[in-house]
Amino acid sequence: MAVFESPTTVADTSRGPVEYRLERRGPSTVLVLHGGHMRAGLRLGEEVFADAGYSVLAPSRPGYGRTPLGTGTSPAGFADAVADLCAGLGIGRLAAVVGQSAGGPTAVMLASRHPDLVERLVLQSAVGFLPWPDRRTRTGGRLVFAPRAERVIWALVHALVRRAPQTALRLLLRDLTTGPVDPVVSGLSAEQRALLLGLFARMRSGSGFAADLRCLARGGRPPPVAQPALIVAAAADGAVPFAHAEALASALPNARLIASGAPSHFVWFGDDHPAIAATIAGFLAS
Repeated sequence: MAVFESPTTVADTSRGPVEYRLERRGPSTVLVLHGGHMRAGLRLGEEVFADAGYSVLAPSRPGYGRTPLGTGTSPAGFADAVADLCAGLGIGRLAAVVGQSAGGPTAVMLASRHPDLVERLVLQSAVGFLPWPDRRTRTGGRLVFAPRAERVIWALVHALVRRAPQTALRLLLRDLTTGPVDPVVSGLSAEQRALLLGLFARMRSGSGFAADLRCLARGGRPPPVAQPALIVAAAADGAVPFAHAEALASALPNARLIASGAPSHFVWFGDDHPAIAATIAGFLAS
């Protein structure tokens, strides 16, 4: 698993500019919609698609990276922007759209609004259509990750990652697990620690996370989705309650729910991830 900054491009769509990264491999493309504090240049959990020979298209959602907040101001609006992006890139069919964390609602909307474009849906630790997050997190997040404040907050986080990495891991993973954080940190391999620290050292919120908090706070009714869907979530996820995955599995008629044994929001770092990755690869090939 690799997490590092990669070159990106900005395209003009009918909904506004969209920053994206496109890594061409084979003729089939998987679209990855990342979660909060992420942008197109960062990678998380894409190895299963790259190893299977898929091209990967990763856009920055509104307010993240170089995608302005005004480009598709809702999951439905940004789904249309992504469909326009695909058309401009000559991608007429996506093998799958992958929604990670707060990117989940946009992934579901893309599958619903553009069924001729999307073959399958993969949701990983995804926010569904229940109200999200809880009131305490929403109130604190609006203050800490407001556009003016987030620059300072992330500068402090990045400094902590450099100077006290173990403390940084405990601090940043604390709210991403439902259990005590020390076993989560101690259970990470050296490679996983390095990858997580590399990710945290590059995260930024821009104006995107505050927008996520506003947009997803009320929840809503899931749109109709006919495509096969694979939902991966951990019961120990402290960022997105497992109830979101259960509700999505109930609402999507062709969905399968896999309960990850990961001890936190990061299902890609669970001991059972190799088996889950194999399941995802088989799902895409079916």
